[in-house]
Amino acid sequence: MIKEVVVLQKWCWAFTFTFSSDKMLQGRFRLRILSAVLLSLIVIVGWSSVPVAESALGVNWGTVSFHKLKPSTVVDLLQDNKISKVKLFDADPDSLQALMGSGIQVMIGVPNEMLAALSSSTAASDSWVRQNVSRYMRKNGVDIRYIAVGNEPFLSSYSGQFQSYVMPALLNLQQSLAKVNLASYVKLVVPCNADAYESSLPSQGAFRPELTQIMTQLVSFLNSNGSPFVVNIYPFLSLYGSSDFPQDYAFFEGTSHPVTDGSNVYYNAFDGNFDTLVAALSKLGYGQMPIAIGEIGWPTDGAISGNLTAARVFNQGLIKHVLSNKGTPLRPGVPPVDVYLFSLLDEGAKSTLPGNFERHWGIFSFDGQAKYPLNLGLGGRGLKNARKVEYLPSRWCVANPSRDLSDVANHMKLACGVADCTTLTYGGSCNGIGAKGNISYAFNSYYQLQMQNERSCDFDGLGMVTFLDPSIGDCRFLVGVTDTRSSSSSSSQVYRRWVIVWMLIAWRVWFFVM
Repeated sequence: MIKEVVVLQKWCWAFTFTFSSDKMLQGRFRLRILSAVLLSLIVIVGWSSVPVAESALGVNWGTVSFHKLKPSTVVDLLQDNKISKVKLFDADPDSLQALMGSGIQVMIGVPNEMLAALSSSTAASDSWVRQNVSRYMRKNGVDIRYIAVGNEPFLSSYSGQFQSYVMPALLNLQQSLAKVNLASYVKLVVPCNADAYESSLPSQGAFRPELTQIMTQLVSFLNSNGSPFVVNIYPFLSLYGSSDFPQDYAFFEGTSHPVTDGSNVYYNAFDGNFDTLVAALSKLGYGQMPIAIGEIGWPTDGAISGNLTAARVFNQGLIKHVLSNKGTPLRPGVPPVDVYLFSLLDEGAKSTLPGNFERHWGIFSFDGQAKYPLNLGLGGRGLKNARKVEYLPSRWCVANPSRDLSDVANHMKLACGVADCTTLTYGGSCNGIGAKGNISYAFNSYYQLQMQNERSCDFDGLGMVTFLDPSIGDCRFLVGVTDTRSSSSSSSQVYRRWVIVWMLIAWRVWFFVM
């Protein structure tokens, strides 16, 4: 390409010289020729420098956890691992405050439950934008690039509950962004679940019939405002939900069960799913619309197919695949514009309705420690752990070996009804530690959740505190971290104590002087 450009440049200059030196070409005619040649040169040079499409990697930062790291610690973790894009599920002020001045590009979210209010009036959307967007977007502020309007609002299990609110909310928010001169910078998107479209082969992809009208409106809006179509793709859920799904097809290492679609052959579920969406968009007349992956990942616990090895193989294969910029059969050389791994941290307080694995998607554990080796392809060779994590003291609550544990069922039910015991279930990393180990794990989970309150390890005398780590193999007995609330509470207590001390000193000085 460079050689051809140089030749064309030489030809253009020769052409220009010849015509400018010809006495027959005078005045405006000569000027027009020169302008045309220069314009051609600019176009040629610009064409030669068009960048190749590249995919950018980010992460989802969820906060539904019993043991929350300080937001500042999480931002440090992102920066240490050179992660420059993060997706939030709300507009949490503590998280946004910590992201101030970080240079990290942020997608904030509007929860589904807020769509009705935002669709009802521009006053509501104006207020939301002021409170959650414009107040943070200033010098050394938060670099908010996207607003996710709802989270999978077209999910079939919602039975259309949020469907009618999406477009009015989008239109109102767009107007509100325009009022504060942010409409061209902050893009509105709607993360969709992959069940929004369907087909037996990728080339036959189409949106669900009941969504055709609203999807036509949505993609038209996205296209007119320069926003990508955001989709969440989970090959793990396909494998988890069907015993007939070929396991190797879920990964990126090749498969013995490729899908042949005309002249195209699919060797992994991601490419097949992605191209099904491409075909669905094409049917609406938007086959070239940019696509971003809002969520994709693999859990490390809570299911037979959810384990450390599988998660490492999947995520490393995904990263290598998307960063190679190879694209897919229907979009060769055009990868997703953004890919957000799900997720950064485990979230031990999430609902287990989808499955016990739901609390274990993090590439880091709840305390910011890397679970397995992973190269994010962002300049670092491996994951770096969170720094300055404030742990509770190194002590655990376990079953008292000197007591009869035959009547422990109700205590187990209490502990696991409040704390997270999903690793004890079938397929979990702690499933094989025996009955007494199960009891100890449940007791300790509850004990740490109660910030190691001494009485929370009583269980009618069946529990006892130990200073020896009871972890067994891959089954880790956690020690809690001091979250932001407890830290701020502790800080305020220290502050009050110092105020009292200084007041006493001042009173004594005043007493003796007087």
